[in-house]
Formats: sequence, structure tokens, C-alpha cells
Amino acid sequence: MKLQKGDLVETIDDAIQGKIIGVDNNMVTVTTKEGFNLKFSSNELIKIRKDDTLKVTNADVFEAVREKQKGEKRKKRSLKMGKVLPPMEVDLHIEKLTPSTKGMTSFDMLNLQLDTAKGQLEFALKNRIQKIVFIHGVGQGILKTELEYLFGRYDNVTYYDADYRTYGLGATEVYVYQNA
Repeated sequence: MKLQKGDLVETIDDAIQGKIIGVDNNMVTVTTKEGFNLKFSSNELIKIRKDDTLKVTNADVFEAVREKQKGEKRKKRSLKMGKVLPPMEVDLHIEKLTPSTKGMTSFDMLNLQLDTAKGQLEFALKNRIQKIVFIHGVGQGILKTELEYLFGRYDNVTYYDADYRTYGLGATEVYVYQNA
């Protein structure tokens, strides 16, 4: 079938349709519906008519799928899901760590919070706990900055802001990569 200027064509391998605007030996220039001019080899194109639209109903699709699956055993769906454990939570608010802050400086409180965080992170690493959420609050951001510095010293952990819907702005989640 000889392709001529003005013919409507479609590519064989892609869903590209258009109108032929030029034919030069075996190369055909097509303007697509989107307005792009593309060049194709004539053996990559098929001529279509204006009324060549595929009419397939849902029933046709269902029947074709059922026909294709004939003879195949149906796979049973497993409701068993992988273990999804909630993350370990560590609240670093100073009132949760000590009964009284009387006589403690800001430096002492920060060190207590950081020591607790380091101890809990070490515990998680030793016990192969993958997710830990450190609740630090918002404040001036000093504790958060120090925690990020602490977490950055470990090669097998990644940290990021914890889920806002659950913890608000004042929490950091740590993910521990488990080696086989």
C-alpha cells in the first residue's frame, strides 16, 4: 500500500496518529494530532480511515480476560501481611526523664536528653529495632540540632522529620538499616 500526502496514518509500535505532510522515498513526515512533525520509515506506518476507532465494551474486555485465563490456576490471595511493627518512641522532654530539674543547668538537661537518646539508639541497634521516633519538641531547635549531629555519626541510620499528623513538628524518626 503506497502512502501519500494527506493520508491518515498510525505508527505500528506506538500510539501515534497523524496526517502525512510529505513523502520522500522511504521517509514519511507526519504531523501528529498534537502538532509535532515526526519522520518515520514507511514500513513503520499503517494507513487508517477516519472512522477507524476501536469500539470495545467492558463486557468484551471481561470476556477476553476470562478466555486468556482459562486453564490457569487461580492464585489464592494471601491475607498475611509482613510484620509491621510500630516505631519505638523515645520522649526526650526533660520532665519525662527526671522527676525534678532543680539545680540543673540548661547544659545538664541537654546532656541528659542526649545521653538518653544515645542509649536508646544503641539499644535499638543491638536489638535490631528498625524505626525509632525521638520526640524532642519544638523549642529553639538546639536539641534537634544536637540529635541530628548524633545520628549523623552512625553509618547505618537515616533520620528525617517524623509523621506530622502523629507527632507534629517536634519529632525525628530514625530508620536503622539492618545488615543480613
